[in-house]
Amino acid sequence: MEANARPHRRCRYRRHCCFVAIVLAVFVSLGPAGDTCAQVGAPTAGTAPSSTATSEQLAASPWRRVNNAWDELHKQLDNYGIQFGIRYDGELFSDMSGGLRRGTTYLGNLNLQLTLDAQRLVGWPGATVFLYGLGIHGGHPSTFVGDAQGVSNIEAPAKWKLEEGWIQQNLFSNRFSVLVGRYALNSEFYSLQSSNLFLNSSFGIGPEFSQSGQEGPSIFPNTSVGARFAIKPTEEIVLRTAVLDGVPVERPNGRREIFAKDDGVLVVAEAAYLYRPLAPDQPRTRGFRIGRNCCGTYTGKLALGAWYYSATFDDLIKVHSNGQPIRHRGSRGFYLVADGTVYQDAQSPDRQLTLFGQFGIGDPRVNRFAYYTGGGLTVPALIPGRNQDEFGIAVAAAHNGSRFMKAQRNLGMGAERSEVTLELTYLAPFGSHLAVQPDLQFVINPNTDPRIKNALAFILRFELSF
Repeated sequence: MEANARPHRRCRYRRHCCFVAIVLAVFVSLGPAGDTCAQVGAPTAGTAPSSTATSEQLAASPWRRVNNAWDELHKQLDNYGIQFGIRYDGELFSDMSGGLRRGTTYLGNLNLQLTLDAQRLVGWPGATVFLYGLGIHGGHPSTFVGDAQGVSNIEAPAKWKLEEGWIQQNLFSNRFSVLVGRYALNSEFYSLQSSNLFLNSSFGIGPEFSQSGQEGPSIFPNTSVGARFAIKPTEEIVLRTAVLDGVPVERPNGRREIFAKDDGVLVVAEAAYLYRPLAPDQPRTRGFRIGRNCCGTYTGKLALGAWYYSATFDDLIKVHSNGQPIRHRGSRGFYLVADGTVYQDAQSPDRQLTLFGQFGIGDPRVNRFAYYTGGGLTVPALIPGRNQDEFGIAVAAAHNGSRFMKAQRNLGMGAERSEVTLELTYLAPFGSHLAVQPDLQFVINPNTDPRIKNALAFILRFELSF
């Protein structure tokens, strides 16, 4: 039986590799001429190339015509306040050593996004409507590695769903913003631009928060409904709070519910300081920007946040005299995240060194992870001539609480204190529609289970965007 399974796995692996290679080859051909056509040697005598002919051939190619027409459609719709995006994230995953089992799988997400600027569309100042459809398919890397944090941040059960759908209104010269609808909170809370380079789920939001509550907070792939409020007293400071259903819309029983009887609410608050030094030719008076996707890039960020569930939760180990678990009203936690550029090459300004750090405290009475620590560095333009590339190294450590460890011992199971993941990654865009990202992760103490060997996982992520 095992002998028959191995050829099947090898065949499936080859199909995955072939599919990824074909997709990448096709879309590399869509990149700008400057990205895909490089002079690799001097022409021989009597064969001087015609740059005009080459340019005309590229412009006349069917792929180029389709690409130009698509870009022109985007520009025309944008003039009316309509922005739509299609993005496909594909991932070839391989467990190379250790974990629960070795093997290879493929997974992907199709992201469909529509943004309507009501000011340009119907003359409604300060209003924005956003819809986000998500299609998830493929395998599950964590069933190979056996980790708790999640080596892939696009892994989820296969389904089609509405991930977000909300309306946002900015007021008072963009100093105040309110958003109502179905909303992914870590699009703004617990977010750092440097950590978003990495593929491990903990670099998007720490596990002490992402694995809290009854079914987790309102994040990918299960979001909930509520409202977010933001105020910007100065250009550098943003104060945010969100009040959301304590349980995501999709329930484990397959039903969709909003604010059911025992859901409670999740309240999240964050104060963020953003540092953006002015360029020499940049005026000192700039308009305020606030709300979703308002703030663009920054040189430094420091954010302090807190979260609270109002529902009732079982204690992990404490029980009443009748054997029923003690119930706690409410569950809470805190986090501190920071991100900053510490070095910039004077000769090549795109080459920078940025450091980031994450620290989160959970509720060990009712949640597995008592706290989380993460951090890393990123370096863009590491290779001369590849100014849009980005290299990164990071570490994520999820730490069990003492009550969880005692509960495991009571069940006759051992548990290590921490699961630690080291990640090495390199992002390389090719043109305006394709990016490729090879990624290597080494997981120490997967799921903090002493029976699972340390795992080495390789991921080849690619992103197609239109």
